[in-house]
Amino acid sequence: MPGRHDDGSTDEREYGFPVPMWRALARHSPPGTGAARRGWRSPLRGPWLTSVYGGILLATLPLVILTGLLDYLAYGPQFNQAFPRDVGWLRLPQVDWPTRPSWLFRVTQGLHVTLGIMLVPVVLAKLWSVIPKLFVWPPARSVAQVLERLSLLLLVGGILFEIATGLLNIQYAYLFGFDFYTAHYFGAWVFTGALVAHVALKLPRMVSALRAGPPADETPSGPTATRPEPPDPDGLVAPQPAAGTVSRRGAVTLVGGGALLLGALTVGQTLDGPLRRTALLLPRGQDPGDGPNGFPVNRTAAAAGISAEDTGPDWRLTLRNGGREITVDRPGLLAMTQHSARLPIACVEGWSTQQYWTGVRLRDLAGLVGAVDPVTAQIRSLERSGLFNQVTLQANQVFDADSLLALRVNGAELSADHGYPARIIVPALPGVHCTKWVATIEFRTDG
Repeated sequence: MPGRHDDGSTDEREYGFPVPMWRALARHSPPGTGAARRGWRSPLRGPWLTSVYGGILLATLPLVILTGLLDYLAYGPQFNQAFPRDVGWLRLPQVDWPTRPSWLFRVTQGLHVTLGIMLVPVVLAKLWSVIPKLFVWPPARSVAQVLERLSLLLLVGGILFEIATGLLNIQYAYLFGFDFYTAHYFGAWVFTGALVAHVALKLPRMVSALRAGPPADETPSGPTATRPEPPDPDGLVAPQPAAGTVSRRGAVTLVGGGALLLGALTVGQTLDGPLRRTALLLPRGQDPGDGPNGFPVNRTAAAAGISAEDTGPDWRLTLRNGGREITVDRPGLLAMTQHSARLPIACVEGWSTQQYWTGVRLRDLAGLVGAVDPVTAQIRSLERSGLFNQVTLQANQVFDADSLLALRVNGAELSADHGYPARIIVPALPGVHCTKWVATIEFRTDG
């Protein structure tokens, strides 16, 4: 019970803070806060609509997070070639990324990007449904509310940051001023932590609101008869609601339609084939060229600084195994047993394509240099700089029957942009690790 002092004051506490404290804050609200709060008058806002959008996000965001973490593992962080390299205690378990199914990375990365884009309307609708809370003053009246608001700040800021940087990255608009991979990775962990905290706090209310259902707003009078929900403890319901312009179910349908439209404009970049022309958000355009080499590239030969002299008749592939070293020219490679496989190549930006590759198996090259049981193979490119001018492959990637040093694609010689005179193609490997313009392959037995 609050106590009263001789001077008439009390030590009464409300919501965890002394009453005079929050009353003083209430008297000194920022200009326009109250008016802005009253200005949000949609009768749609309330626990049910917010919970519907929240439920959709709760069902789908874990899949976006999981596929993102799987894609990080695909880059081989155990070889210090995933970015960011130094992640401290956020390092994921070291695993050998499988080569089967061959479309594994194509699906995980395509799903990560496509689903992430489709959720943009849902995220914006969810923020719209709770935006009046931003104008509540005082912003918190207890320590618990302060912690809740901090988690919300990290949650909202985290998801908007991930969406903005992700969209810019798939459009090759590197306007960040910082490394995308590092920021996106740590941003994902900040968002994930805030999401877990938010779900722990709000899940019971979300379930209760969904069970209660919406008010009966589908009437012959149309959306103008949409009724507000009863006042709620979170203050989502407008204190002075205006007439409705759309029903709640209509709002959900509109958001869902927007998500499906974005999916339809994106998914073609992963499915490839004729649907590629429907992927209007595809960063590499609708016409990657004609002929056997007519499919997208991430980095051209010119951008990589690869000249015709580098890949001319004097080019040699160097194979190493301990102290042993041999060199092979392109005619020598073509004289070896050739193997063909139809394999996808998938990029971090979400696009992928499946082509018919022909070349020498990596395990045959290992045998050529006497590497009977290599643990890894380090591939280096003619490219002299860049994040992905070399890659380390695991043993299972070296010995897969379809892992190739590709010399031809779709029955034709590789073009310069696609890695002539030779490039790596490994099932389920991220596209940037399918090194182009290969110069050396070093097989190692010591890991």
